[in-house]
Amino acid sequence: MSTLEAVRVDPEDAPGARERLADLARHRVAVVLAPGLLYLAVRELGLLVLQLMAARWDKDVTRALTSWDGQWFLGIAEGGYADVPRWLVDAFGRRTAETPLAFFPGYPTLVRWADGLPGVPTVGAAFAVSLVSGVLCAYGLARLGSRVFGGSRRAGLVLVVLFAASPMAVVLSMTYSEATFCALAAWSLVGVVERRWVLAGLCCAAAGLVRPTAAALVLAVCAAAAVAIWQRRDGRRPWVGGLVAPLGLLGYLAYVALRTGRWDGWFAVQRHGWDSRFDGGAATWKFALLILGEPRSVLELATVWLLVVALALVVVSLRRGLEWPLIVYAVGVLAMDLGSNGLMNSKARLLLPAFTLLVPVALALARRRTGTVVGVLVGVSLFSAWFGAYAITAWQYAI
Repeated sequence: MSTLEAVRVDPEDAPGARERLADLARHRVAVVLAPGLLYLAVRELGLLVLQLMAARWDKDVTRALTSWDGQWFLGIAEGGYADVPRWLVDAFGRRTAETPLAFFPGYPTLVRWADGLPGVPTVGAAFAVSLVSGVLCAYGLARLGSRVFGGSRRAGLVLVVLFAASPMAVVLSMTYSEATFCALAAWSLVGVVERRWVLAGLCCAAAGLVRPTAAALVLAVCAAAAVAIWQRRDGRRPWVGGLVAPLGLLGYLAYVALRTGRWDGWFAVQRHGWDSRFDGGAATWKFALLILGEPRSVLELATVWLLVVALALVVVSLRRGLEWPLIVYAVGVLAMDLGSNGLMNSKARLLLPAFTLLVPVALALARRRTGTVVGVLVGVSLFSAWFGAYAITAWQYAI
């Protein structure tokens, strides 16, 4: 028998070969690694495109990934709130003892812990915390996508890719707190969906030490726990989850209130340092009309349309019958984003935690043919890679 004849596959054996490949994909190791590997692959694509864009605009990649708020987080991680470098100032070029308190302590605390390991620099520790947080978030999203009504393992993996390829997902690879917050929020919502109230409450409390967006998460977790209590389900666990959930957020706001000597201390720091306040959406509406009438940049025009898409996804989520705590959380994140008069260029980035709006999209895509799913996800990933790289290289203003 010739070598060619030895390796030739009988057509009748082809189905068997396909079945063996399918069995390999379902192997325990593949199942365990898939969420993390998919997340890392999409983010690596984003970083590769970022390198190309950085070379085009003569920017340093590390400097781009540690820019703006990233410098504040690194400064707090290195010296605490009392010893942040003096060159870091607010939006008006000012600096007081209270200015650093605008940034929540959760992420820089984790960076400081990682920085304490031998041979680990602060910047490296910050990137490591963001990376590990993103991977943990990926596993939370995979779990969430498989546990929602109509969900499946395939839908969970699609959700992971959609999240990693969100328009401003580049921030997940920066020295920002979004990756850490999203990881905690994802697992908190897994706890809600699975009625694991202690998990939901603890992760929510931890998220409250990372970003003010935790207010939306607290609302969702506490409302779900209250319904469980009213329906007399799950014994005392909903009480524990509901009581623990707001402790992180309320604790830090109380700390800033004591430091500043006023009950609304954190909000005052935001107003005085960044002119950021809740105006019910007036500034966002004005910005949207201005940009739609006279587009000034790709990023600003894309930001407006991303906000429109987010609103449309709320409607889709309602029509799809997505679990109501997930909708409450997403609407809360969206309301905080749209209702703030803060930096308009940050609106797309602040949408990132509203990942539950991607669940209906993931469920719909998961029912399509594999070729269609792969084609859509590759296209979305390429757009995200370019858009994120553009935002922190070609775009000259803060995100």
